[in-house]
Amino acid sequence: MSESTTLDVSDLAVAYPGRGLRAKPIEVLHGVNLTIRAGETHGLVGESGSGKTTLGRAILGLAPVTRGTILLKGEPIRRKTVSDRRRLASRVQVVFQDPYSSLNPAMTVEQLLTEPLRAQGGTRDAASTRIHELLDRVHLPAESMRRYAYEFSGGQRQRLAIARALALGPELIVCDEPVSALDLTTQARILELLVEIQEDTGVSYLFISHDLAVVRHVSHDISVIYRGEIVEQDVAERVTTEPEHPYTRKLWMSSPLPDPDEQAVRRAERRRFLELEAHA
Repeated sequence: MSESTTLDVSDLAVAYPGRGLRAKPIEVLHGVNLTIRAGETHGLVGESGSGKTTLGRAILGLAPVTRGTILLKGEPIRRKTVSDRRRLASRVQVVFQDPYSSLNPAMTVEQLLTEPLRAQGGTRDAASTRIHELLDRVHLPAESMRRYAYEFSGGQRQRLAIARALALGPELIVCDEPVSALDLTTQARILELLVEIQEDTGVSYLFISHDLAVVRHVSHDISVIYRGEIVEQDVAERVTTEPEHPYTRKLWMSSPLPDPDEQAVRRAERRRFLELEAHA
């Protein structure tokens, strides 16, 4: 593995127990390979049920890996002991899809951001300084720390979720559909923020989404996952302008366009594609 590689996933398989005493395990990821370079974003695109969130959970140590390896800066990811979990939390963090449910509404912003810092043994004074840095990083005023999460808009809550993920200075952040619950204008601002943070800190992202157009704007490389397998993988420009796999082409034709005339043309192309696919 190169020193410039943050994450290396090799021949990864994940299986969940089947229903019933004699049921065989159900494998939901099959031989997945993926590399994320330091300071870059790797987009992972697929429809619901494709296995993209399961891959994110495996990287976070939350899904049962049955084969293969996940290396973070050359080291296997471990979660067996409390020490393992604390170390992983300081190196890998996550931003979830729904900013309304990912933050505890009963906690102030100060409490939300202090929690991961104190869990790692930080002092109260150090935590206070860090909170001001984090709020500034995500472009929220310092007085936000005294408010509760439910007092903020969806976009502001997602900024808070990003601040919380950044609290421990991770090397990798798994962004699991981080803008899909937001309107288009807010989506664009959050994507710009993620790019800005990456340029300033050098953090790497795994950006998970069902929307190929969204992933294109932030990713250096893209993997397309279908039924638990990577079916296409290359630099973002090539995957989004010259897709080779039929599934990737279908995803691209499903992406919305702001111009209604262009959207109508794309919708017609998608109908023709689906008709041809049905008769193939």
